Amino acid sequence: MRIDAHQHYWQLSRGDYGWPTLEVPLLYRDFMPDDLTESLLRHGITKTIVVQAAATVEETEFLLSLCETHDSIAGVVGWLDLEQDNFAETFELLRKYPHFIGLRLMLQSIDADEYLQRPHVIHHLKWLETMGFPVDLLIHAAQFPAVLKLLKLVPNLHAVIDHIGKPQISQQESSPWQEWVTEVAQYSQMYCKLSGMVTEANMATWVESDFNFYIKHVIQAFGLNRVIFGSDWPVCLLAASYDQTVSILLNNLPEALTERELDDVFGNNAIRFYQLETSHFIETGV
Repeated sequence: MRIDAHQHYWQLSRGDYGWPTLEVPLLYRDFMPDDLTESLLRHGITKTIVVQAAATVEETEFLLSLCETHDSIAGVVGWLDLEQDNFAETFELLRKYPHFIGLRLMLQSIDADEYLQRPHVIHHLKWLETMGFPVDLLIHAAQFPAVLKLLKLVPNLHAVIDHIGKPQISQQESSPWQEWVTEVAQYSQMYCKLSGMVTEANMATWVESDFNFYIKHVIQAFGLNRVIFGSDWPVCLLAASYDQTVSILLNNLPEALTERELDDVFGNNAIRFYQLETSHFIETGV
């Protein structure tokens, strides 16, 4: 089972996207499941996990509606306002959708240190912790200390760092990103997505070796059973094709991986993290 565990669909006419804008013409159009089909087939990827791109419940419901007509979608990582008093009620309504498999916190553009200490946020994350419900954390590298403070308060949060925490690959940044990744990986329930790297590199002149240090360090810190492939399509198109995002990872993985280890990185780890029902894949004939 090959899974792309991080990609997006959006429909601009919905009106709930703060981006893309006309300033990013390559992404300023609809991206829907049929646009990705050929790339998935070419790489033997049978399922994807669609991640929210707008901070609205309505967009999450829109993505969940796509699951009804597109078998390629294994699940949706949606959005909810952790500060709302009716958070639990809205969460339970979304849980009625079998494809609602995770929540994402969009932290990269806010003061994550302050936000992750707010009482309602902590209260609801602790509630999710008790259920073991998957949480995606979208951060940039300087926000790792905020995540580490959060993990001291919610040490068993079942969470994944998106896009390896967005180090400045264009500058070949290593420290303190390297040390922060190692520290987060000490929490055994934390995972890391090998995704979104190419747009952190020099988007016009990157070469595959630019990513070697980052991929190998994440794998060394988390191990091969807690890292997850994601394309970040269509955002990746700003710097690379879908084929290139796959090639970057394949050509920078440790040498001599077994087939089982490759299957873990490209599918099994995502199934385990997002608690996907393998029976669903059988039922849909995949």
